[in-house]
Amino acid sequence: MEILGATLRICVDDLDTAVPFYERLAGGTALRFERGGVKVAAIGSFLLMSGPAAELEVLRKVTATIAVKDVEEAHRLLADLGAQIIAGPVPTPVGRNLLVMHPDGTIFEYADQSGA
Repeated sequence: MEILGATLRICVDDLDTAVPFYERLAGGTALRFERGGVKVAAIGSFLLMSGPAAELEVLRKVTATIAVKDVEEAHRLLADLGAQIIAGPVPTPVGRNLLVMHPDGTIFEYADQSGA
């Protein structure tokens, strides 16, 4: 499995207020989308999320997003290593993702850009 990088997940109260700061910090423009009632902005190594408290409570449990070349390959390897597959792989607006709990209890999202 080839790991391409990691994205920090940040829950914010107001996405429109937070985005300009992170755009200047990361030196780029946010890619915005909505998923399941949660507004999302991807900027460099930051993934900002804003939405209903119940949705954010679940999202806060995910430590980080790990970018991989192929989610299917990550799925096979992680399952072989004894990780618990929580959800996926499923399509997203920018590729596919997979939620996984490592044997130590840490939860990560693995994502690729296949089919984006």
